[in-house]
Amino acid sequence: MTWNDDPTHLPGGAHDGAPGGPSDFGAATPSGAATPGGVVPAVDRVLLARVVDATVSVAECSALVTSRASGAVVTFEGVVRDHDEGRGVEALHYEAHPTATDVIREVALTVAEAHPEVAIAVEHRYGDLVVGDVALACAVASAHRAEAFAACAALVDEVKARTPIWKRQEFTDGSDEWVASLG
Repeated sequence: MTWNDDPTHLPGGAHDGAPGGPSDFGAATPSGAATPGGVVPAVDRVLLARVVDATVSVAECSALVTSRASGAVVTFEGVVRDHDEGRGVEALHYEAHPTATDVIREVALTVAEAHPEVAIAVEHRYGDLVVGDVALACAVASAHRAEAFAACAALVDEVKARTPIWKRQEFTDGSDEWVASLG
C-alpha cells in the first residue's frame, strides 16, 4: 500500500492519525508494519524527494508531510532573486545531472535518519526560471518545532551541498555565469 492508498489518508496530504499511519511515528510504518524500537524507518518518512522540470510547490510538500501529530511544519522556498553579489539577475537556467533525483533522495534519507521524528518532502526544479520562481521547495513536519527547524535547515544545506545541479545566471548587463550548486 502506498501513502496515498492508505484509507486513513486525508485529502491534501494530511493523515487522520489512525494507528499505523505516518503520523504515528512511534509505532508503525505507513503500511502498518511494526518496527524494532517503535521507530518508523527513514524510507517511510521521506514522502517526496525529486528533481523535476516543472513548477515546485511548498504547499504540495507541506500537504504531504502534515498530519494530526504535526505540532510543527517548517517550510522553505528557495526563490530566484533579482540580484547576486551586486549584479542584477534576469533569469536562471538550472541543469541537473541524471543522478540528481537519486542524490536528493539520499540526502532526504540521511536527514530523516538523523532526525527520527520528522516527515520530509523536498523537490528541486531544473530548466529555465525567472525572478520570483521557486527553485527549491521543502517541508518538514514533526511533533515539536525544534526538531522540524533543525531538520529543515539540514535538508536545505545538504541539498545545496550534495545534489548535482548547476545554474547559469543571466545578468541584466547581458553577461552570464555558470555556478555549481555543489558546496
